[in-house]
Amino acid sequence: MNLLQQLEAEQMASLRAKALPDFRPGDTLKVNVKVVDVTFDEKTKQNKTRERIQAFEGVCIARQGAGLNEAFTVRKLSYGEGVERVFPIYSPLVDSVVVVRKGKVRRAKLYYLRGRTGKSARITERTENAGPEAT
Repeated sequence: MNLLQQLEAEQMASLRAKALPDFRPGDTLKVNVKVVDVTFDEKTKQNKTRERIQAFEGVCIARQGAGLNEAFTVRKLSYGEGVERVFPIYSPLVDSVVVVRKGKVRRAKLYYLRGRTGKSARITERTENAGPEAT
């Protein structure tokens, strides 16, 4: 392992205190994002910052990058309009990720969902089969 990879591994360990769950494209995720609201108070002439957590729930359509640069794209429909957000995995703004539903897909990038709505955009649920010894 060269020096750059060593430094990157140290940074990844320090940035992510809580481990993210294993997820892949096709899974429905609930990403809790920290949102910082900055308002200017006329009375005291100061900026006030408020931090809150906002949930973004949608289908993971892609994972890209590796190491510190790894990111994932989540797509949802909001009032009939498709909204996509790219979240870096090691971002301090990503509070937590919850896997709501596991999807069964045959592609790594689900960009074809952009052109689909309704029944054609459905993704079947993936069930972890335990094997013959479980019967």
